Amino acid sequence: MGEKLKLYGFNNLTKSLSFNIYDVCYAKTARELQDYIDYIDEQYNSERLTNILTTLTDMIGATVLNIARQDYDPQGASVTLLIAEGSMRPAGETQVGHLDKSHVTVHTYPEYHPETCLATFRVDIDVATCGEITPLSTLDYLIGSFDSDIITMDYRVRGFTRDVNGKKLFMDHEVASIQEYIAAETLQKYDAVDINVYGANLFHTKMMLKEIELRNYLFKTDVYELPPQSRLEIMSNLRKEMIEIFSGRNIY
Repeated sequence: MGEKLKLYGFNNLTKSLSFNIYDVCYAKTARELQDYIDYIDEQYNSERLTNILTTLTDMIGATVLNIARQDYDPQGASVTLLIAEGSMRPAGETQVGHLDKSHVTVHTYPEYHPETCLATFRVDIDVATCGEITPLSTLDYLIGSFDSDIITMDYRVRGFTRDVNGKKLFMDHEVASIQEYIAAETLQKYDAVDINVYGANLFHTKMMLKEIELRNYLFKTDVYELPPQSRLEIMSNLRKEMIEIFSGRNIY
C-alpha cells in the first residue's frame, strides 16, 4: 500500500491468540509414513491455509491488507495476513481504518518417527489484534478446520486504553477461561485443563481428545487387517504419544 492509514478511536490493547494443533497418525511402514506426510502437505498447502485465514478475517470483521504465503520443500507451509480492523472507509482523499498493524499467521510442521511408526502434524496459528476485536470468537471455526487430537492455546491482553474520563483500562472485556469461547459440544470431546494468570491477563488452555478410534489413525491400513494384539499395541503407542504432547514432557 502506497499511503499510510490514518488512525482514529485508538485502543492500545493488543490481544494475542496463539495455539498449536496436533494430529497424530500411525503408518506401519516408512513408505506409508512418507505418504502420510505428502498427503498432509497437499491437504494443508498454503492455498487452503490462506482460505482458512481469510474466512477467519471475515469472521472478526477485519479487512485483509496483504497476504504472504509460501510452501516449503520437503514439506510444510506458512501464511501471513496483514489485516486492518473494521472496514476501510473513504474519508476525502485518504483511507481511514481502525488499525493497520494486526496480523494472522499459520505454519505447518509435518514430521514422523520411523521407529515408532507415528507421524505428527502440527499447526501453529497466531492472531494478533488491536482495539475492540477479540480473536477468541474464531476458536470453534479454527478447531473444526483441522483434525485436532491435542490443542494448546494461549490468550494474552497487553497494554492499556482509557475511558472517557481518562481512567486506564487494562482489559476491555471479561474473560475467565478460554473454554468460555468454545462450544459445549466441542468441549465434550476433550479433556481440558486451564492454567491462567489473571493478574497478567494471561490465559492458557490445553485439550486432548477423550476417545480415540483406531480406524481414524491408520493410514492406508484397514483396522481388520491387524491382529488384536497389534491393535492394542498401536492404541497404547498412540495414547502415550498424545499424553506426552498434552503434558509437554517425556513420560514414558
